[in-house]
Amino acid sequence: MFYRVLFGLVLSVLCAVSVSAPPGERYIVQFEDGRGAAGRAAVANVGTVARDLARHNAVAAHIPDKALAGLRRNPNVAYVENDAKRFLHTHAGGQEQPYGIGQVQADQVAYQASTPQKICIIDSGYQQGHEDLPTADGTNDPGTGNWFEDGYGHGTHVAGTIAAVDNSVGVVGVIPGTTDLHIVRVFGDSGTWSYSSDLVAALDVCEANGANVVSMSLGGSFKSRTEQRAFGNAYNRGVLSIAAAGNDGNTRKSYPASYDSVVSVAATDINKSLASFSQRNDQVELAAPGVGVLSTVPMGTGSHSVVITPVENYDSVAMDGSPNGSETGTLVDCGLGTSTCPGGGGQVCLIQRGSISFADKVLACQAGGGAAAVIYNNVPGMLYGTLGETVTSIPSVGTSDKIGDDLLPQVGSASTVDVAATNYAAWDGTSMATPHVSGVAALLWSNHSTCTNDEIRAALAATAEDLGEAGRDTSYGHGLVQVADAVSYLDSNACGGGGGGGGGGGGGSCPLLPVGASCSLDAECCSGKCKGPSGGKSCK
Repeated sequence: MFYRVLFGLVLSVLCAVSVSAPPGERYIVQFEDGRGAAGRAAVANVGTVARDLARHNAVAAHIPDKALAGLRRNPNVAYVENDAKRFLHTHAGGQEQPYGIGQVQADQVAYQASTPQKICIIDSGYQQGHEDLPTADGTNDPGTGNWFEDGYGHGTHVAGTIAAVDNSVGVVGVIPGTTDLHIVRVFGDSGTWSYSSDLVAALDVCEANGANVVSMSLGGSFKSRTEQRAFGNAYNRGVLSIAAAGNDGNTRKSYPASYDSVVSVAATDINKSLASFSQRNDQVELAAPGVGVLSTVPMGTGSHSVVITPVENYDSVAMDGSPNGSETGTLVDCGLGTSTCPGGGGQVCLIQRGSISFADKVLACQAGGGAAAVIYNNVPGMLYGTLGETVTSIPSVGTSDKIGDDLLPQVGSASTVDVAATNYAAWDGTSMATPHVSGVAALLWSNHSTCTNDEIRAALAATAEDLGEAGRDTSYGHGLVQVADAVSYLDSNACGGGGGGGGGGGGGSCPLLPVGASCSLDAECCSGKCKGPSGGKSCK
């Protein structure tokens, strides 16, 4: 087993380039048609422009509170909205095929390089030169660093699920070794948050570089009209955007995943059950593996662990925060590890999960002179744990309830706990589910290159393995994505066989506003016509 990292969604604030941040909160200012120049001048008079969204007749700017009301009343301004933050959606030897590759049937379908489909990954970067990743191209975003570097690791993990090379090391991706990738880096090395306007700009870069599929393992709780319109327009131009449903384990919607023009992806585990953290709502469209997903991370930042006894070598997962090291000692049963474990020093502490934190268990082992700690689960399945902010000096690992039962009769024997650095890690999150679907979409599209994005989306929905309640539901959407079945479906039915659109929550093939809906701009409406008095416009 390889190391799993458990991340929170909100960490520290993303560092700015300068010491002092521009005054005021950050907003998107949308201008009236034909009034962009005057609108930009009005914004410049009261605030600081952070990003020009020229293609969308808007800017993102830091605006003082006292200037907001006046700017909203300016006749050149259509609306002013908060520039919503976007977060990464990670829940915190020889080659191995991750379980998700088989579950989505990617090992049954060959990629057609003669009809390539470019995948644009918007994330935290990419480690160019990794032993198990192909050469890619990309674009730097101001303030986040080089696209070909990844101090956080999230983007490299996502990319590995899509494209890890089929060689003698590491893992294998949905489309092994594809170089049809474009990387846009919008998160810095802290992996904290970006803005919806940054995502809009990144989407523009993806399109400009020929992306067919846009993969976004990220999101946030607040909508942005500018962002919604941008993804709707990109969809109408033929781009298929795919995003993580979110990791809060509730029924809230995350954006951009919950726009009708974006495919929202839920996370399942190795048993095809919904992950406890996966958000559930009527915008969830497809599901894919997102628990314990093994993939690439920047070289040397992952961890591999094993527990060795005279009987067998046992799978384990290093505790998040465990130091590397190999320690051998007498295996001692320390119960729940709530107090100093006896053993005379140098022992390997065997501890059951429960009562206190993993960190406190390891500290109790360490205080009694223990050389290493093995914590086994008290419920079925492998134990993936974290030491949080606690610093320990001994290697510590988690393992399953079954392995714990196997180890107990071996108390008193010499045992070894080995934790070593590696280039791979098993992570949780709808972030990890999303690249499975992105890769599958491109894989399917390469086999049916004359299909539209709407037809590819419909085929994926029609052939997904139904999980949970019969039919589409709020947990799994249409179900677990199945690329071989989708290829066969289009082989039999041709591109038009899907009946038009996988659909977000609104049905039909148009992801924009229907006739009668309130609107601000023509581009928001399926009809392309937003008419009526100021403050009372609707799609006509």
